[in-house]
Amino acid sequence: MSAQAPDSVVMVRPLRFAPNAETAADNFFQHSVPLAAAPSLAKAAFYEVTEMADKLAGLGVKVHLFDDPEHHRPDSVFPNNWFSTHPDGRVALYPMFAPSRRGERRSDIIAALRREFHITAVYDYSVLEDDKMYLEGTGAMVLDHVNRIAYVARSFRSHEQAVDIVCGDLGYRPVKFATRDRRGAPIYHTNVMMSVGSTIAIVALDAIPDSDERENVKESLRSTGHAIIELSLEQVEAFAGNAIEIMTGSGPRLLMSARGYDSLRGSQRRAIGAHAELLAISVPTIELAGGSVRCMVAGIHLPPRHAEPSSTNELDSLVAQPAGTEALR
Repeated sequence: MSAQAPDSVVMVRPLRFAPNAETAADNFFQHSVPLAAAPSLAKAAFYEVTEMADKLAGLGVKVHLFDDPEHHRPDSVFPNNWFSTHPDGRVALYPMFAPSRRGERRSDIIAALRREFHITAVYDYSVLEDDKMYLEGTGAMVLDHVNRIAYVARSFRSHEQAVDIVCGDLGYRPVKFATRDRRGAPIYHTNVMMSVGSTIAIVALDAIPDSDERENVKESLRSTGHAIIELSLEQVEAFAGNAIEIMTGSGPRLLMSARGYDSLRGSQRRAIGAHAELLAISVPTIELAGGSVRCMVAGIHLPPRHAEPSSTNELDSLVAQPAGTEALR
């Protein structure tokens, strides 16, 4: 198991799916669709998630696939926003901007993971929603687990105080920066313009307008031994930045959508291939909701469990009030 590239992931397969009207205001990657198209979209999304899960499993990745039958959770296909896992056994639950997304936090998923992995504590940051301090997981933060760095694009979905609280609790050094897309608006999630693997980072440096912040990101990546592959803003719009390195039975692969892959130049593909084989998966329906394949997987970085948990009820005792939130109560 790689510390940075997970060999186990969580995916959620929605039985109902549609772009979320509550998140459209700041997610310019999202597309509106006619209400009448909802049944066909749901069927196509179900197929895309199933096909992707099957492809990853066929490569030796352990896929924990959970169905979501609810009609009021249009973005449940993106589980990386509501929880993250860490090599020391900790799990973090995150404060979500859209009320319709808060029900995505599912204790049954955490309980299922606990049967296979060693969970030492569950830090529940959802209390920050009361203060409108949102931080949407590994969408808002691109985590370098090895070097304990959190790259964070400032936006409505990544409140600066929430970043400081979470990073302080979990032991990550935040590297914050402002972004601008081609419209001049902030990019809503860091993981659509940046991905950090074991030895490679793909990032749209042109999306960071401040030269000092841009240089700080470059220096942080270089100092941790990452080769930098730069993306254009046009490639970000094609979801080329929404990628994640995973560990398969034959080695590391960089998971990216077919649309993102098609936007890459040959030289970029070769540079990436020197570090991880590219794996392109077609998810055009899912991408209508403003996210792509990286958003569809929550990487599992937990240590394996060597014995059965004594009780499923014991999970409640692992839920802790994070130290960083105490001053807010």
